[in-house]
Amino acid sequence: MKPIYIAAYYQSSFGKLLAVTQEQMIASAVAGVCAEIGITPELLDSGSIAAACNFSLHQQGLMAGLLAGVPGMAAKPLEAVENACASGGQAVLSGIYKLQAGLGETAIAVGLEKMRDNHGRADGVRVGEALGYFSDPAEREGKVFVFPHIFAEIMQLYMQTWSVTEADLAAIAVQEYANARHNPYAQMQKVELTQEQATTIAGLNRYLVDGLPLKTYDCSQITDGYAAIILATEEGLARLGVDKHSCVQIAGWGQAVDPLQHKQRHVLEPAGAYKAMRSAYAMAGITPAEIQAAEIHDCFTVMGALGTEILGKAKPGKGAAYWANGNAGPAAECGINTSGGLIAKGHPVGAMIGWSAWQLLRKVPAPLQVENAEHAATFNIGGPVCASVCTVLRGPQ
Repeated sequence: MKPIYIAAYYQSSFGKLLAVTQEQMIASAVAGVCAEIGITPELLDSGSIAAACNFSLHQQGLMAGLLAGVPGMAAKPLEAVENACASGGQAVLSGIYKLQAGLGETAIAVGLEKMRDNHGRADGVRVGEALGYFSDPAEREGKVFVFPHIFAEIMQLYMQTWSVTEADLAAIAVQEYANARHNPYAQMQKVELTQEQATTIAGLNRYLVDGLPLKTYDCSQITDGYAAIILATEEGLARLGVDKHSCVQIAGWGQAVDPLQHKQRHVLEPAGAYKAMRSAYAMAGITPAEIQAAEIHDCFTVMGALGTEILGKAKPGKGAAYWANGNAGPAAECGINTSGGLIAKGHPVGAMIGWSAWQLLRKVPAPLQVENAEHAATFNIGGPVCASVCTVLRGPQ
């Protein structure tokens, strides 16, 4: 296969974008990422775009048509992809597949989400209903906020199966909030979270579902945000005027989907997620021990624990302990979610691969920089641990 490189990456701040429309977000994403390397969109051969909630929250389909409306993007192979919250990663894979198939030498992947209104307010019921569509209909009955409820059940199962405490899982949120304070793009940049605050039921922190352990600080944010990435082959880099030796390579990738039906999937050891991660490692020719930085899909703290296990940094049931023991900090064994993760950075579609590339390029703020990192990995999920997209990145050679 052709080697695939990241020629450029660009993202917005995450949080509240107020009256910015989806169309404006797409235009800004394309313009921003092209400006990173001083090109115009005419030099891009193909494109993919992901926005998981565009139908339910905005009554907008055919997002590829909005991408084509950006000057220089018309009359090209463009498509919209959707794999729930793994849509951003899927858009990147879509670009890779086009390049491997010979549909040009450069591709752009755009991910966005507009989950708040034009005043920055979040309609929790409406957002909850929209996200609930990504679950098995049989799991929705009796649940007002479907996804938090499902993951509260997963959290309870994880704790009971592996003898893990709420405090162990809260350590994930505490580390991520600490990271976010140094990330200028993070939604929760100005919020400090202590272990006591994360485990005490008081103020904002409450149990979301009676009888289940999920608390406010165990949850990711309702977020507006967008990001774009330009992918290129070696020939594409030359055409863009970008030096291959200054670029991060997407050295491996994997994608798999477990059944949506609850009875047909094993949420604590999801076969598809493990297979996708193994495939990415095998393609890159490395092992989990060689990963120094990673971004994983922590929509809830229990997924921070599970993601660490899928990453190969902890055995099943030991992911929470990996964080609680201080192994996931920027200066620790593996800097995981140094961006702040979905819990503190925010939860729009995508952006994991871009931040990981910045890590390998030494472009993240100094307190978050993982020293001497040569490889990074990402794990993006969609649905209640169903769709999985994994990548392994190699730093400039």
